[in-house]
Amino acid sequence: MLVVAALGGNALLQRGEPLTADNQRANVRAASAALADVVRAGHRLVVTHGNGPQVGLLALQGAAYKPDEAFPLDVLGAETGGMIGYMIEQELENALDHAHPVATLLTQVVVDADDPAFQAPTKFIGPVYARDEAETRAAAAGWTIAQDGDKWRRVVPSPKPQDIPDLRVLRLLLDQGVIVICTGGGGIPVLRLPDGSMTGIEAVIDKDAASALLARRLGADALLLLTDVDAAYRDFGTDHAAPIRRLTPEAARALDLPEGSMGPKMAAAADFADGGGLAGIGRLKDALALLDGAAGTQVRVSPSTPEKGDSQ
Repeated sequence: MLVVAALGGNALLQRGEPLTADNQRANVRAASAALADVVRAGHRLVVTHGNGPQVGLLALQGAAYKPDEAFPLDVLGAETGGMIGYMIEQELENALDHAHPVATLLTQVVVDADDPAFQAPTKFIGPVYARDEAETRAAAAGWTIAQDGDKWRRVVPSPKPQDIPDLRVLRLLLDQGVIVICTGGGGIPVLRLPDGSMTGIEAVIDKDAASALLARRLGADALLLLTDVDAAYRDFGTDHAAPIRRLTPEAARALDLPEGSMGPKMAAAADFADGGGLAGIGRLKDALALLDGAAGTQVRVSPSTPEKGDSQ
């Protein structure tokens, strides 16, 4: 099977961990061990990943420059794609004893300049702050901020991905048996101009939405949305919380899930599963079990799948 595995932020940094190279390296090494199991089971693999903390860190570093000298978010997205891709590439090669070629591709993703997301930023980037500090930083830098759990973070526009112009290169690599790391951080956001040329734009694309688009365009058999929880839950955080094991795309869209965490993953899973493939949501270490239906939440079109989900 061709599998697209989307690594959540926990693959690079656990919540509360300092954003150091050593911490990221240790987390990527653990992630690569789980991904190597998928490859050793005989599956072809494409890896995507988030970049929220990393792009936020680079943006903070850029604040040391004069306002007209700071690099825009599309360039910072490209930088994080190279940085994180390098770590995953190296650790995955090590985990596979260098028996498979692995390559990182910086991936442009087209968005619409008229997307309403540009008027309502929602995508979290950077570190978390106490409210007072977040408000002080926002006032000084012109940020938009929003609450993230019991802390506050910067938010930026997150337009919907429309197209992936680098698909031809991706297919060439896959045809040669290469494990590809791509669409990092949701891809580098670009606009397609009337003359056909492309230019970057200030935004960060949702990694799960971009991964679902990528998986559909590649004709993947499975999309794995890997995170730090064992499954999607009904009534999460309450005494009645129960894991959702199986459901259809229609039932997935009907769920009321948090927009800042599981909501985008379930929406991406439903969008991909509409085409007949398997979308799985679960823990990184359970990646192979997700493919076998033995773990996590399974979203797929199937007569045997209950329309309202299955919490068993």
